[in-house]
Amino acid sequence: MKSEKIREKFIKYFSKKKKHTLVSSSSLVPDNDPSVLLTTAGMQQFKPYFLGETSIKRDFKNRNLTSIQKCFRTSDIESVGDEVHLTFFEMMGNFSIGGYFKEKAIEYAYEFLVKELKLDKKRIYATVFEGDDEVVKDFEAIKVWQKYINEDKIYEFGREFNWWGPPGKSGPCGPSSEIHYDLTGKPCSDDDSCKPNCPCGRFVEIWNLVFMQYFLDAKGNYNDLPTKNIDTGMGFERLAMILQKKDSLFETDLFAPIIEEAKKDKNIEKLQSEIEKNKSLRIISDHLKGCIFLISEGVEFSNKEQGYILRRIYRRLIDQFESPAFDLSPLIDVVLNLYSDIYPELKKNKKKILELLKGERDNYGKVLKLEVDKVFEKMGKKKKVKKTLDQPSSRKISAEEAFQLYSTYGLTPNLIKKKGYQFDEKEFQKKIEEHQKISRAGAEKKFGGAGKLGEKVAKEHTATHLLHTALRKVLGDHVKQMGSDLSEERLRFDFSHEDKLTDEEKKKIEDIINQVIKDNMPVTFEEMSYKKAVESGAFAFFKEKYPEKVKVYSIGGFSEEICAGPHVKNTGELKHFKIISEKSSSKGVRRIKAVLEK
Repeated sequence: MKSEKIREKFIKYFSKKKKHTLVSSSSLVPDNDPSVLLTTAGMQQFKPYFLGETSIKRDFKNRNLTSIQKCFRTSDIESVGDEVHLTFFEMMGNFSIGGYFKEKAIEYAYEFLVKELKLDKKRIYATVFEGDDEVVKDFEAIKVWQKYINEDKIYEFGREFNWWGPPGKSGPCGPSSEIHYDLTGKPCSDDDSCKPNCPCGRFVEIWNLVFMQYFLDAKGNYNDLPTKNIDTGMGFERLAMILQKKDSLFETDLFAPIIEEAKKDKNIEKLQSEIEKNKSLRIISDHLKGCIFLISEGVEFSNKEQGYILRRIYRRLIDQFESPAFDLSPLIDVVLNLYSDIYPELKKNKKKILELLKGERDNYGKVLKLEVDKVFEKMGKKKKVKKTLDQPSSRKISAEEAFQLYSTYGLTPNLIKKKGYQFDEKEFQKKIEEHQKISRAGAEKKFGGAGKLGEKVAKEHTATHLLHTALRKVLGDHVKQMGSDLSEERLRFDFSHEDKLTDEEKKKIEDIINQVIKDNMPVTFEEMSYKKAVESGAFAFFKEKYPEKVKVYSIGGFSEEICAGPHVKNTGELKHFKIISEKSSSKGVRRIKAVLEK
C-alpha cells in the first residue's frame, strides 16, 4: 500500500467514518511554547485544550479531532541509520477532549489496523500500565483489549513505557497503551523474555494511546480529572514499513527514491563495508528531509535553539560525503516531489532552501579544513596540544574541549575523531544535553515562563506590529516580516527589502511609531477563521504556520495582524521606540534592532 493511500485511508476513517474534525499540521516551530524547541508530537498544538486553558467546543465545534502532524525529535539522532529511528517524521493521531475514552480509543485503533488496513491480527500486541505504589494497574484497558486480542498478547509495563506526563511538575497525566506489531514472529530466545519492547527488533511500536485521566497536584497527589482526554500518536513511516512489507523504514516509498538518487553521487564516502554505506545513505535521506522542512518554516543556521539543531543535522549529513563538493539539488527535488502535494509551501521555498544549504555547506567546508591544533592555541591550550602532537597515539582531549570544538567551531563528533582526537563520548553527550537545557531555560526566561510571556516581551511583541506597519508605510507594500526575536534587552525584526535604510527613512519610521504610542491606541483581538482574517485584510505572511482558528490583533486603526500574542492593552505602555541598528541579514532581507526606552 503506497504512502499516499495510507494517508488517505487514515483521514477518511477518522474524519468521515468517525466524525472527527480534521486539523492541519501545525508548524515544526511551536508558537509560544518555550518548553520545547520543536514540535515533537501531534498533541502539541492541542496543549491549551488538554490543559483546559481554551474551549475545544468554541474553537472546533467538536470534542474529537484528528491530524497528521509534522514532528522533529533529536533524542534518537544517534540511532538514525538503523531500521526504525528518524529525526523528522509524521505522526498520525486522533484526539478526544472530554469525549470518548479508553473503550472507543482502543476500538478505533484496532478497527483501523485490522479492518481498514488488513493487518494480521495475530501479530498485534498491546502493552498497558502495570501499576505502582501511586497509581493502580490499568484494569480498564486490559478488559477492553481482551475483546480484541488474546490475553497472552497483552503485556504490562511500568512508567518507562506506559505512562505520559505531566508536562511540568504538576498537571494532567495518565497511563498509556502501546500497540506493537510482530515483524518476524520469531522470538530471540527460548524463554518468554522476547516480548514487546525487546531490543532484538522483532517488535515495532506503531501506535501509542494515552489516557489522560489524572491530575498530579503540587503535593504529589493523583486526583481524577473531571474531564478525561484521549491523545494518540501513530508513526506514519513505521506503518508504511509494515504495510509495504519492508525490513526498514528506508526501503519504503517515503525514503527509497531519495536513497536511489543519493547513490548516484560519486562523493558518497567510500566506506569499508556495505553496512556502513547503507547507514550513511539513511542518515542523508532522513537529515535532508529535516533540513528542508525546518528551512521552509523559517529556521536558519545558527549556534542556538532551532538553528543549532538545523546546523547539527546538516553537518552530520555532510559528514557522510567524501568531500563537501557535492550537489544536493537532485536530492532536494526528490524530497519536494514526495511531499509538495501535501505541503505546497516546500516548493514555494525551494530557492531559499537551496541558497541556505549551499551557504552552510561552503561554511562547513572551511571548518573541515580547520587545523585543530591552531584552534587549541586560540583556546589557550598550546602547551597541551604540543605534547599530544608529539605522541599521536595519545591525542586525547576532554569532553568539554570536544564540546567547545563542536559548539564554537562546528566540528561534529565524527569530524573531531577523524582529525585524530579522542574523547569520552558519553560525557560529550551530557554536555550537549546540558546545552539544550540551558537553551530551553533561556527561552523560558525570554518568554517569562511556560506559556506566560513576560511584561517586557509583551511590549516588544506589540512594538513589532507597529514596526511592521510603519516599514510598509515608509518603504512600500513589498515589505514582509521574515522573522523576529525578542529578549529583555531589545527586539529584532527581519523584513524583506533590498536597500540599506537612510537616516531619513529610519527617523520617519520612529516618528510614526512614537506618534501611535503617544496616541495611546487600544490593542484588542478577535478570534475568527483564518480565511475570514485574510479576507478582512489582516497581515498574514507565515501562511503554513496558522491553524484554522486564529486571533487577529488590532492596534486602533493603525495595524491589523494575525498573531498568537502576547500584547499590551494599549500603545501608551510602550513609552518610546528607538532604532539602534539596521543592517543586512541575508540576501534581500534587512534586520532592525530596536529598544523601548523607559
